[in-house]
Amino acid sequence: MKKELLAPAGDIEAGYAALYYGADAVYLGLQKFSARATATNFDEKSLGEFTAYAHSIGRKVYVTVNTVVQEKELSELIEALDICVKTGVDALIIQDLGVARIVRENYPELEMHASTQMAVHNKEGALALQKLGFTRVVVARELGRKEIEEIAAIPGLETEAFVHGALCYSYSGLCMFSSMHSGKSANRGKCLYPCRAEFKDEQGNIRHFFSMKDMALEEDVLKMPAFSLKIEGRKKTALYVAAVTDYYRRILDGAKNDVTRAQNIKQIFSRPWCRFHFNGRNKNIVDRDFVGHRGLYIGTLEQVSARSICFRTNHLIEKHDGIQIDVPGVEKPFGFSVLKMRVNGKNVFEAKPKELVEITVPPHEYKLDKGFRVYLASASSVKGAYPYKKPKPGEYCPRLGINVEVMLEDTRVIATSGEAKAEINVQLDKAKDVEGVLTAIEKAFSKTGDTNLSLDKLTVQNDKGLFAPMSLLNELRRNLYQQIEPIFETRKLPEYAISRQVSKVPEWIIKTDDVSVLTDINLQDVAEVVIAISPESKPEQWKNIPKEKIRLSLPAVCRNFSSFEGKIAELLKLGYKKWEVANYWGCTALARENIDLSFDYEIYIFNTQAAAMAQNMGCNRITLSPEDMMENWQILAKNSSVAVVLPIYEDVALFTSAVCIRDETCQNCNHERKEIKLRRGSEDYIAISENCQTVMLNNHAWCIANQAKKVAADFYRVAFMRKKYNPSQAAALWEKLRQFKSIPNTQQANVVRQI
Repeated sequence: MKKELLAPAGDIEAGYAALYYGADAVYLGLQKFSARATATNFDEKSLGEFTAYAHSIGRKVYVTVNTVVQEKELSELIEALDICVKTGVDALIIQDLGVARIVRENYPELEMHASTQMAVHNKEGALALQKLGFTRVVVARELGRKEIEEIAAIPGLETEAFVHGALCYSYSGLCMFSSMHSGKSANRGKCLYPCRAEFKDEQGNIRHFFSMKDMALEEDVLKMPAFSLKIEGRKKTALYVAAVTDYYRRILDGAKNDVTRAQNIKQIFSRPWCRFHFNGRNKNIVDRDFVGHRGLYIGTLEQVSARSICFRTNHLIEKHDGIQIDVPGVEKPFGFSVLKMRVNGKNVFEAKPKELVEITVPPHEYKLDKGFRVYLASASSVKGAYPYKKPKPGEYCPRLGINVEVMLEDTRVIATSGEAKAEINVQLDKAKDVEGVLTAIEKAFSKTGDTNLSLDKLTVQNDKGLFAPMSLLNELRRNLYQQIEPIFETRKLPEYAISRQVSKVPEWIIKTDDVSVLTDINLQDVAEVVIAISPESKPEQWKNIPKEKIRLSLPAVCRNFSSFEGKIAELLKLGYKKWEVANYWGCTALARENIDLSFDYEIYIFNTQAAAMAQNMGCNRITLSPEDMMENWQILAKNSSVAVVLPIYEDVALFTSAVCIRDETCQNCNHERKEIKLRRGSEDYIAISENCQTVMLNNHAWCIANQAKKVAADFYRVAFMRKKYNPSQAAALWEKLRQFKSIPNTQQANVVRQI
């Protein structure tokens, strides 16, 4: 099967560059609901022009509607979806269950692709989304080749995987760091990338513990099992998109790995490259010393003076090229433009590979020394190396496909299309060349000119073999096409039925990953205890809790379902029918009758349509997200079709990662729980490493107890998760929280700010 090379476009120029250099499809965003909200993105006009051009050369266009959508934004969402239909895009890339429900019910002509924000990391998650109507899943970047192969083997479901570009430390869709810290949510397309900042550890080391290198599969792209090979970069320039697309197009078409073209990419924009976990678990994927664009490594400083540096270059350098130098202890490399350089004591315009070059440096505060690495961060020769052709503005536009029927009679000619009809009364003679008449009719009606029409099918009735002159046919066509106006009716939100019975007195839930912390709590006051389980969980651990009060919770990440499968079957056999899931894989794992299913907040429910979709999936209860805000919580609590849980206290996972923070090698690691305390500015954090997974917590728990009464939820939830609590601590917190009292040294995040 021929693979699809999928390139990004943050604007129309990048889109044209991608198509020119061989992209089979382009993905892009609209002005709203794009996970790259700060990219230029596309309006209706530019999207229509670009899509029409792409289709004219046999390429596809996918639109990213891949953020979570708040209730008040649903009307704007409908406008965006209408634009996608009018412009004829090929598919939507979706994160929000509400968007998926609206598209499935009211926009069936739009194909649905599941965004990487949906955190699909196993076959079970992919199967759950296929059941909802998704025809493609974008798998988590963290997956290795064998894991992708398993998902790619699902019949009738396409897979898409990233092969090049920026990496996040967290699983996409499982990061709330930016949101909880600043109100700028990654799930809303506004991430500020706090993970790339410097943190200080307990030993006083200041490092970029979470700043990822870039993914670059290079020739390993040929081993990728996924159908669609995706390049990241909707915030990158057209030059970058051209260079990366060209590089992978050539590899896919059989060319050898082109070192020069790889070097070009690094000069345009690049952090250090890695293959992430594609070929197996890899620890050399974080750049702890520097952030941002580095460039192409070209040498090491050999001589340094106050005004110049000297090194033997391994690559051509020209005047006005950009140079960067790694300075230990400095967050970003020292960069400057080459204004003067000398080779063998002579001023030169360029320095060739292997030459010892002396470059004048501008005034600087950095202490440069021998051994510092030098990079070519931008090169004039590369900037002009990727020209591309594009259509003239307005040359292409979306067109409505029409079917036309033309009938020739003795005294008239008639053309119809749907309800439109044009007729000219005229005496027709016998044709000398009947086939020539048919050709003339096809030529005439194929001319759609400045209209928004395109001829899909033409039927001609000329039983008597009559002749009609071209001037007559052109007049007939004009008369018909003037009557045909593309009519597009704005669609509405699908309706849903409310099945919940709202309780006048909200009940209380406690969630925990350690039931021993509940020892001092009177569970008579608790409607339900949600227990986070693992493959090692044993039912006797919670034997003192009434069975009717227990709900078992599956984690958001499960890279090895077989490890959970037996445990789930065992617990179901023991009669545990109440379950909570935090990822779509859990829906497949629990696809049985008589299951009381609840969604935790990692399955984001930000609007009533998403709640209705959850209901369609067999979910009886949703959990509101800590990164949402008060106004939206209130709307959902009032209008959700299923019961609503409001968390009021929890050590929220700022991110969940498959990247290990530990210094030791995998061979020397016991994989047991290890807590690493970090500080950034005035904020303290705890990174918990366990079983090859890293979870980041704020040192201060999230607590909105004093605000909770404003939300008419069916349940309020207190969670003793992730951090270690003792029974007396938990009991003291519980007594205050159930009285809606504030807890000192906690934070409220987005309750009082926009996200």
